[in-house]
Amino acid sequence: MTLILVLVVGGVIGWLASIVMRTDAQQGILLNIVVGIVGALIAGVLITPLIGGAPITSGAFDFMSLLASFLGAVVLLAIINLFRRGSTR
Repeated sequence: MTLILVLVVGGVIGWLASIVMRTDAQQGILLNIVVGIVGALIAGVLITPLIGGAPITSGAFDFMSLLASFLGAVVLLAIINLFRRGSTR
């Protein structure tokens, strides 16, 4: 059950991050899920130790873990845009 929740929440987080970074037209639902989950992994390594909480990949679905995962997804999209276009937008 946790895997299904991680996929759904990861998809929503990836979708919201792609709207913020203006890459939503280039991505489909599968890439939104990947961005959300990889963003949560980045958040678990970089952001969570700074602000506390746990990433959504560990099964925690509180406000701090969702915020950290969202920030991780935005960071991931910014890095991808930096390599793809030379700017973060």
